[in-house]
Amino acid sequence: MGRRLFGTDGVRGVAGVEITAQLALALGRAVVLHSGQPAPRALVIRDTRESGEMLEAALAAGIASAGGEVALGGVLPTPAAPLLIARHAFDLAVVISASHNPYGDNGIKFFGRDGFKLTDETEQEIELHIDEDAGGGGSRIGHISAMAGTAEDYIGELERRFAGLALDGLDVVLDCANGATFEVAPETFRRLGASVTALAVAPDGRNINAGCGSTHLEALAAAVREGGHDIGFAFDGDGDRMLAVDRSGALVDGDELLALAAIHLRERGRLAGAGVVVTVMTNFGFHSAMAAAGIEVATTAVGDRYVLEALRERGWTLGGEQSGHIIELGFSPSGDGIASALLVLEALDGGDLHERAAMAKLPQRLVNVRVRDRAALAGATGVSEAVAREAAGLDGRGRVLVRPSGTESLVRVMVEAPSVEETDAVCARLVAVVEELLG
Repeated sequence: MGRRLFGTDGVRGVAGVEITAQLALALGRAVVLHSGQPAPRALVIRDTRESGEMLEAALAAGIASAGGEVALGGVLPTPAAPLLIARHAFDLAVVISASHNPYGDNGIKFFGRDGFKLTDETEQEIELHIDEDAGGGGSRIGHISAMAGTAEDYIGELERRFAGLALDGLDVVLDCANGATFEVAPETFRRLGASVTALAVAPDGRNINAGCGSTHLEALAAAVREGGHDIGFAFDGDGDRMLAVDRSGALVDGDELLALAAIHLRERGRLAGAGVVVTVMTNFGFHSAMAAAGIEVATTAVGDRYVLEALRERGWTLGGEQSGHIIELGFSPSGDGIASALLVLEALDGGDLHERAAMAKLPQRLVNVRVRDRAALAGATGVSEAVAREAAGLDGRGRVLVRPSGTESLVRVMVEAPSVEETDAVCARLVAVVEELLG
């Protein structure tokens, strides 16, 4: 095979070049062969990218060629997969999506019978089956059929979770990124009583995430502010992330939304273990707010996979990232943008997001420094000494984080401090050291 296929969130790359029909077919066969079951039941869902139908057909063919029974669930958000697994007792689910990436990319990720994404070890074993499979998958051929009612099932799960949430009188704008939430998000909010203005709900296969969604909030902010709406939510292409804007059009990021949700759940006795999991990128102000609220915080590497692992290890239920990827295990073992938005509204309890800050966000400065070898950071004592010196100066008031990129020849320098001036000054000094020693 020549390269590791699976990354931190399944297999992802340029559709038709790296993520091909041949690869999708092989992955479909391999996951069935790995399962050891003669006829596993598999759900396949996708987002709105033009390459989705091609990959859906190839995956389904691969699964069926090894004896699997395939249900095509159509266009649905990623978080629908674990909910439908539980509802219909599927053995596995496959999601075809590249999340917030441009339309030309696509990806394939698997969920197991327990509703969780497959472990690194399981993914490696599936790759071995791709290498070992010479074309024989057994004499049994499975079936492929379209599954009706999947969107209704997913909306139904959301309605059950938020049965006590009445949104009558709420005037909300939803930016659906021309992606997987374009039908289910507006419908869910309307059923709960909200007045909905929906943006980016006309997918054409190529406009997913294009100037819209959670990575491009300008249109949402303008629509909320100029239209006099109460609040706005933006989802990403596969619907597992969400960011908000208040009635003034100001961004409210994942750290602030997670703080609001954590305090809400704690006050109502629904925060298991009285703790929340975040990543190293989470703002220092979040940690201060949680300390004041008596909520323990655990910190992981960047990535929802690591947040989820920590939640399961600790028996906690709430975690998330600054990007708006919020996981509430009490509802689903996956980030769910629509559920996260509804959780925020539940926490607001009729209040105004513009007036309900749950944390004081510190100014943050992030600079990517081009270096010769990102791995050299580990042995750069001059950099580590500079980091220690600056961290000591911000002790109890802010923080610094200097880490290598996982994919590029970059070192990321991040600083948070009480003022913009101090943040910029500390960051500039650290960037200068990294450039001198590693650039």
